[in-house]
Amino acid sequence: MNIDTAFKEAMSILGTVGVALVDYESGMSLGTSGGGDWLDLEVAAAGNTEVVRSKLRVMSSLALNDTIEDILITLHCQYHLIRLLNSVGTRNAMFLYLVLDWERANLALARHYLKRIEADLQV
Repeated sequence: MNIDTAFKEAMSILGTVGVALVDYESGMSLGTSGGGDWLDLEVAAAGNTEVVRSKLRVMSSLALNDTIEDILITLHCQYHLIRLLNSVGTRNAMFLYLVLDWERANLALARHYLKRIEADLQV
């Protein structure tokens, strides 16, 4: 699946507010969908790059021989889900960033669908 199709699928997840594909080496967003006046996905993508880099540094310091599947940030009214791309055909320095309205979203289903999107995404 290409990026546009992946974004359409992600935006169809119940409760989705916005989605971005981010290169965490550069901090640049490779594309976004959704968001709005109160959610600048470009700024959020760049900021969450630091979250991913920090977690990777900690894992390295602890000599953990593992990979990050996803990172969940729970706010009062939102879920922010960061899904690192580890599929065949993708570079390992990217993540999908999904913002969900917690009142409408089902977090377990959102994680399931995002995992499926990641598996089918060809970048």
